[in-house]
Amino acid sequence: MRPDDATAIAAQLMSAFASRTGLYPASENQQRYLWTDAFAVCNFLELFDRTGDELYWRCATDLIDQVHQVLGRYRGDHVRQGWISGLDEQAGQHHPTKGGLRIGKPLKERQLGEPIDERLEWDRDGQYFHYLTKWVHALCRAAFVNGDPAYVALALELGAAALNAFSQRSTSGDVVVATALVPETFLSVDERMSLSSA
Repeated sequence: MRPDDATAIAAQLMSAFASRTGLYPASENQQRYLWTDAFAVCNFLELFDRTGDELYWRCATDLIDQVHQVLGRYRGDHVRQGWISGLDEQAGQHHPTKGGLRIGKPLKERQLGEPIDERLEWDRDGQYFHYLTKWVHALCRAAFVNGDPAYVALALELGAAALNAFSQRSTSGDVVVATALVPETFLSVDERMSLSSA
């Protein structure tokens, strides 16, 4: 396959993705999922790089904005509203990654004390470390393509939020890193260790 064919196929796939997920044309029914969207940003940026077509740059930046607007906020069915970071609306607009980003799964997070149902866990929303690092990569790629340091600043804020939320030091000095922010994550390290040994 010639590079032109590969680029054309990628363009068709990304056009279908943009339409299906409510990115382009913009839709009220935006379907954002952090993992897939991180790859999509990188794909749009690569298409922009290969073709010079500004549409792909706009798709990448619009997708970044949509992800921050949707996944940087609590779900509509959550008891809390607004930005996950707790910032007011104006500050949240400038720092949408400061409190992390939800991954965008269909079910609400499990509540503290709610029994684990292995089948439902796969469909529960929340924050996952590897999803956040994939988004950090997408933001850094956007900064690299256009030289805008604002994307690096957002990536740094997200990285700091992830590191702060996912790692703790136990009383013995051990560092414990969680892979997901589930209700138990908000317990102290020692409380989590006692749960795992029970």
